[in-house]
Amino acid sequence: MRIISGKYKGRRINPPKNLPVRPTTDMCKEALFNVLNNYFNFTGLRVLDLFAGTGSISYEFASRGSEAITSVDGDMGCVNFIKKTAKEFDLDITPIKSDVFKFLEKNKGTYDVIFADPPYDMEQKDFEKIIELIFENNLLDDEGILIVEHSKYTKLDHMNHFSFEKSYGGSVFTFFEFEFDEEETESSEEE
Repeated sequence: MRIISGKYKGRRINPPKNLPVRPTTDMCKEALFNVLNNYFNFTGLRVLDLFAGTGSISYEFASRGSEAITSVDGDMGCVNFIKKTAKEFDLDITPIKSDVFKFLEKNKGTYDVIFADPPYDMEQKDFEKIIELIFENNLLDDEGILIVEHSKYTKLDHMNHFSFEKSYGGSVFTFFEFEFDEEETESSEEE
């Protein structure tokens, strides 16, 4: 695994083999950040990385200048690895060991980018619950974007705030934004 762009471009990261993860491939990361380049100047972005695993996505944001990155994972091995790597590269990443659903219910922060990469075999209703909790608890900035990575067998384009999706092999990134809230569009048309 390597960092694909920014200050630490080309740096290799070697997570222990025993972590329960499925890291986002370099090809998918490159495609994702090509999309995000059209939305953001990364400097100073507040980023929430859910189901952070090895921290691969967090490192990409940090390498590009994002300064307030929170990485949440339920596995202590993953959290310790992110902590160690962030210290080694002097990255502003705060790893938190927590069940993601509990974290989303209790957290009061707002973020410019929220990235969620749950296990691909997680139930459809749980994917939907992640999206619902983020919007219900106002965790996403008004101009922010939520990205959920999932397999091609999970469908999220029916959810509120759906914007678009991009497929790369068996992986799909589905994007959500406030401006794509159909209810708001319908109510403003009625006025």
